[in-house]
Amino acid sequence: MDTEAKKECKVSDIFVCAHCGYCCQGETTVSLNEEDQARMIDVLGLPREEVANRYWRITAGVVQMKIEDGHCIFFREGAGCTVHQGRPWRCGQWPLHPSILADRSNFETIRESCPGITSSLSYEDFCSILRTLLNRDRQLTF
Repeated sequence: MDTEAKKECKVSDIFVCAHCGYCCQGETTVSLNEEDQARMIDVLGLPREEVANRYWRITAGVVQMKIEDGHCIFFREGAGCTVHQGRPWRCGQWPLHPSILADRSNFETIRESCPGITSSLSYEDFCSILRTLLNRDRQLTF
């Protein structure tokens, strides 16, 4: 990929969120570190105790969002994440996880489950763009 093409790479070249909620499904959600918790509290504009009681599951000191109807408590059909600006950093990174670069099977698994992944690209082309984005931007969130 030439230098000009690297400057022009965009996340939308490899991923456009379909707001399907597949990544928000399950019996568990990602853990929230201290920064995640503070960002979520700030975005919700509620006291920490109220956020913890209404939205978090805390087990042995590990903080996760509660699950409601098989999804993260913040997911709404047709709208996606209702706390998008306050979501955990891991959610902001998904599905463009660096593990894709290390193992083709990770890419295949994620691509099969995420309709937002651009399906017309080969693994090699996808990785080239993702690597360029990560090198340029250091951390991807969308």
